[in-house]
Amino acid sequence: MLIARSPVRVSFFGGGTDLAAYYTRYGGAVLNTTIDKYVYVILSANRGDALQITSSDYRTFYRLSNGEPLLWESGELSLPRAVLHHFGIHENLSMFIASEIPPGTGLGSSSAVTVALVKGVSATIGLHLSPAQVAEIACEIEIDKMGMPIGVQDQYAAAFGGFNWMEFDSEGVTVTPLQLPAETIKRLEASVLLMFTGSARNSSDILSKQQQSSKERKPQVIEALRAVHELALRARELLLAGQVDAFGRMLDEAWQHKKQFASGVTNPIIDRAYELARQHGALGGKIAGAGGGGFLILYCEPDATDRVATALEEEIGLRRMDYHFETDGARVLFNAGLRLQLVD
Repeated sequence: MLIARSPVRVSFFGGGTDLAAYYTRYGGAVLNTTIDKYVYVILSANRGDALQITSSDYRTFYRLSNGEPLLWESGELSLPRAVLHHFGIHENLSMFIASEIPPGTGLGSSSAVTVALVKGVSATIGLHLSPAQVAEIACEIEIDKMGMPIGVQDQYAAAFGGFNWMEFDSEGVTVTPLQLPAETIKRLEASVLLMFTGSARNSSDILSKQQQSSKERKPQVIEALRAVHELALRARELLLAGQVDAFGRMLDEAWQHKKQFASGVTNPIIDRAYELARQHGALGGKIAGAGGGGFLILYCEPDATDRVATALEEEIGLRRMDYHFETDGARVLFNAGLRLQLVD
């Protein structure tokens, strides 16, 4: 048996500039961190030689009998099937996937699944991949192999872990870990609220629109993306200088630009929740991920967090999620010597 896990991430600034349609022309940058909510992958040898996959999140099961071709292009559990296809594993394996975060909630859980799968499956065939290699393979599978209209920050965040400054251009991705003082991290953790709106969404529709707008160089979208890129640069300097409140206030400016990326980024419930949070002391915030639902990220002065959370819970029905920042990326937690053979 082998158990692997990867963390989900909170993206503070620069999200959207990590889509290839934008960064290959203009360059991009993201500031994000991981939190202690994880995706787990449990792998074990299947006594019957078949391939079996179970997902607790999607409540579904897949079985491939020995000798049958492994198809991955469509259908349920196509992502884990695509990962297994990439590594040439077609049989003699049972896989169980579970996440602490619901899919489609803006914290990068889908790519965290891919990263955990790559980390775990590669270990079963004796590959020792660096975080960058794990992220590169995850991007190749999701974006190139499966054609998902997504960016690349989630895969690198899950693979590396911790606070990171990521830069994107036509040459690739550069990840620079941010060495922040413990006091800065403690203050940020005490000030950032994660509030679940109660709804998940498929980010593909929103991201497809943004990707197309970037390809067509629509002025409104390009200018908004350039603005959030510039904000990311400024936010990094503020965070490194320990100016946490100024960092948090800038989230409001980033949110105003993000709403220009594509239709569906926000909706009346999100707008109402954000306005209520501001009225009760939030200095800034934005919806996580592509938008449309999921988690609302809010920055408050520490003495206002409980007040903001209570207002959102009682008046709108949002739910607060407790968390801590995580410094580790994808890792194998346990390996009892599982070793698989590749299939030609």
